[in-house]
Amino acid sequence: MNKIHAAITAVNGYVPDYVMTNKEMETLVDTSDEWITSRTGIRERRILKGEGLGTSDMAVHAVNGLLKKRGIDAM
Repeated sequence: MNKIHAAITAVNGYVPDYVMTNKEMETLVDTSDEWITSRTGIRERRILKGEGLGTSDMAVHAVNGLLKKRGIDAM
């Protein structure tokens, strides 16, 4: 039996541009910036905004960035 030799040679990620702060979160749920920060340490989070956008769209951004970083043409 032949062994398969594989290696991870590069990684990449993607975070959405939109930043939701705790102050904005206060307008959506009954909480406060101080309450969130003191219990979790979280001050902001990245949110994917746009009609019909999902995690697969973030994956596409990450893969495209990886291909560019490695100098690989997808087509």
